[in-house]
Amino acid sequence: MFSWYYIEGILIQSCYTLLIVLGLSILTGYTGMFSFGHAGFVCIGAYVSVICTMAFGLPYWLSLIIAGLAAMLLGAGLGKITLNLKGDYFCIATLGVGEAIRLIFNNLQLTINVGGKGFLLDGAKGVASIPLHTTFKGSLVIVVIFLTATTLLMNSKHGRSMLAVREDDLAAQMSGINTFRSKMLAMCMSALYAGIAGGMMAHYFGYLQPKMFMMVKSTEYTIMVIFGGMGSITGSVLGTVLLCALPELLRAVGDWRLVMYGLAVIIIMIVRPKGLMGGKELPVGRICRAIGRVFTGKKKDLPPPDGGDGGGEEALA
Repeated sequence: MFSWYYIEGILIQSCYTLLIVLGLSILTGYTGMFSFGHAGFVCIGAYVSVICTMAFGLPYWLSLIIAGLAAMLLGAGLGKITLNLKGDYFCIATLGVGEAIRLIFNNLQLTINVGGKGFLLDGAKGVASIPLHTTFKGSLVIVVIFLTATTLLMNSKHGRSMLAVREDDLAAQMSGINTFRSKMLAMCMSALYAGIAGGMMAHYFGYLQPKMFMMVKSTEYTIMVIFGGMGSITGSVLGTVLLCALPELLRAVGDWRLVMYGLAVIIIMIVRPKGLMGGKELPVGRICRAIGRVFTGKKKDLPPPDGGDGGGEEALA
């Protein structure tokens, strides 16, 4: 029904979108701070990575790292002045910053000359002829690395501090947690993920325009976090993959595609108000061990008798 080239494109888009959603999950799902300007960090990462590769001739992987660090630096600066805001005020601040970043690039006319070669940022016209470096295998490697990093972070004391901030900011502060530091870490990590994802996106599409980073994109990322389940890494994965694939699967209904997409999201949120995973995680370790037993032909290990640590073999004998 679909060619592999078409499916691969959806998978690549799911990979870099998942990276953005993972970062937003750290900020929103685990720390409880809603951001509606995350497309701004993606925009910064996209443009910085393109400047690195096209103007300065840097390797693709190095440009992604620089793009992530640039977005993280912006996130740290934004966090410094906004993290003391509460509730809706923080949302409004991030929304304003995200739109401001888009409008800056929409009106920016800049020529960079390096080694006799000129690179032009032409405002609303964007940038074309970007080298296509983003592949599915490379994207998958990046996603696995950051999934592992996110899991380790959330199971560390810093992750537990973020959860405490989400549940009750004042109580966390009274118990000795540096709430500002936890929020700043979440903000920087979230911006880092978005910046790298922006670079991946730019080198997948081959062109950039500021209108690709409008507020509606930030809203889509937030929907994916809520759809998958607040505070659930596996929920973020499921929500991203489903919401990236669903519009393509609904192309058969033509102009009703987006209507059906919105209706499907509303139905799921009514049936599962806490998201697909509801803040829980899939037992990934057990699933991997079960798959391993299927391929190796090993039976399930017998538990030691009476809950003891040893003596199992003697008892069975």
